[in-house]
Amino acid sequence: MDLYSVGNLAQSIAGHDKNEIFVIIREEGEYVYLSDGKGRSLGKPKRKNKKHIQPIYYRNALLSEIKSDEDIKRVIQLFKRES
Repeated sequence: MDLYSVGNLAQSIAGHDKNEIFVIIREEGEYVYLSDGKGRSLGKPKRKNKKHIQPIYYRNALLSEIKSDEDIKRVIQLFKRES
């Protein structure tokens, strides 16, 4: 299983957003595009090098049905409650 696949969670380990949780929206080569539903929406995701994130294996039915920023915020909030 590819940890950098679309729909997985990731934690930033470098940069001004260090320790923030994101959802991987898209993968292109050595970069991934991340969204947190607040500052980084689906329409304007953050591009980040794969070296600067830690993929998180987290399975939730909501991850496969992400269609809006509200869905992203809900998934991240559920993950934070469970961990």
